[in-house]
Parts: sequence; C-alpha cells; structure tokens
Amino acid sequence: MPTATGPHRPRFGLTVSRRCCTLWDTSGVRALPPVNPGTPFGIYIHVPFCAARCGYCDFNTYTAKELGVGTGTAAWQEALCAELDLAAGMLGTVTVDTVFVGGGTPSLLGAEQLVAILDAVRARFELAGDAEVTSEANPESTSADFFAAIRAAGYTRVSLGMQSIAPHVLAVLDRAHTPGRAVAAAGEALAAGFEHVNVDLMYGVPGETDRDVLDSVAAVLAAGVDHVSAYALVAEEGTALARRVRRKEVEMPGDDALARRYRLIDESLSAAGLQWYEVSNWSRPGGQCRHNLG
Repeated sequence: MPTATGPHRPRFGLTVSRRCCTLWDTSGVRALPPVNPGTPFGIYIHVPFCAARCGYCDFNTYTAKELGVGTGTAAWQEALCAELDLAAGMLGTVTVDTVFVGGGTPSLLGAEQLVAILDAVRARFELAGDAEVTSEANPESTSADFFAAIRAAGYTRVSLGMQSIAPHVLAVLDRAHTPGRAVAAAGEALAAGFEHVNVDLMYGVPGETDRDVLDSVAAVLAAGVDHVSAYALVAEEGTALARRVRRKEVEMPGDDALARRYRLIDESLSAAGLQWYEVSNWSRPGGQCRHNLG
C-alpha cells in the first residue's frame, strides 16, 4: 500500500541540506557512470526549507528557526550550483528530459528563486525540447502571479500538497492552508497555462472518515486537475505524530480502513477517467509524471 514517506530512469539527485550549505572539497568524489546517448535522464533537486514542520513529516527539511542565523536560501543556492557544476563535469554531455524540484516546500522560495534554479540547470545541461519540469508547491505559499511567473520561465508541471478538504484532517496534519485555498491554487495553476497539475491527497489520518476521503476526491475532480497522488499516512518514528500516537492522543486507522479508503479513492478516480498507473498515482491519458515513471 502506498505510504506518505516517499517521487526509473538514470537521474542525479541534488539534495543539498543545511549541512552542505558551504562549498566542499570534491577531490575524492568518484566519477559517475557515463550516460549512454539517448538514455532518458532526470534531475531531482531537493529544497529543504519549510515555514513550519508538519507533525507527520520525517523528510530532510528545516525551518528558519532550525537553520539559525547565517544559513538560508542564498547559501543553499550557492551549494546547489556547486553540485550542478560537479554533476555536469562528471556526466559530460547529457540531455535532461525531466527536472523535479521537490521538498520541503519549493514554493516557499518564491517564483524568482525557482526561476533561477531552472536557469542554473539550463546553464549546465541541455534540456530536451519536451522536457517535463515540475515544482512541488504548498497552497499557502502560491498565488496567481507565482504560477504565471514559473510557467513563463519553463516549468511545465505543478504538484500541490492539498492532503484533504476536511478542516479537522488538515488540523491533525498541521497543514496551514484552508480547503478553499487548496482548490483555488489548483485553479490558478491551470489558468496560468499548466496543462499538468497534480494534487497530493493523504488518507488514513486520525479522525478521518470515509466521507472525508470521498469529499476530498470530489474536490480534486471538480478542480479539473489531470493527476492525483494518494498516500497512506504513516506515523514515522521520531515525528510529533508518532509521539501523539504513543501517548494515545490520536489513533491511527487500522488496515481494513486503509484498504477500504484506498479502494474508494481508486473507484472514484477511475470512474472520472483518471487511471491508476503507479502505486499511489492516477492520471488522465497523457498526464503521467514522466519523472516518476523513469
């Protein structure tokens, strides 16, 4: 069953964290294996910044308070460019057909810095003419102007973290956006010219009902997006959610409820023309995420 702890083509992952926000000695780094001409190649860039830490999250992310003084997005971008230089030097001439900017919360950087990231990739690698370029985004850190700017710069796909349409479910997940803002963000992305818009949903959240799940799916379908990802929530060790479960403040749904809700999601999306194609992903024809499929 798909879980919320997880985007196969050859790809180079640039996962600069706060520990790597200074330039490093690369003399001992081994050369990467060559990429054969014509082989699909993707780059994943990890943006490790969040405005706040969601209670269920165990990803490599940092808030401004955790980073402290003197470590932030400017230092991270400098380190990112150094890694891109390193990768380009090792790989030689390759054509990149997918770029995925994930997080963390890439949209927290703002449109200008996301555009600069894509420009940095273009300066070092050739992008295929039909390259898929994705950025993850949280509804509360986006706007119509944000989507218009990154679309004009060459981003072709947006992945929005909606998670649920139910306010009490969003509260358990420590999500900052309102249900209405999540739906509006999807509409803004489509209006900006994004043909491919994904919405992330979560199920198996404490206090959630089958109706909550169905209502969330209905809201996504009404928004008109062409791709939906649905992940079963996991109370990962070391997270605030896991501590709440241990203290019996909240109770995770059992396996039967998870299986039932997964089936409800699949049936609802399939009936609306979104077909399952990869563990936790459904899309309309032509809307599959190429980066994930590689």
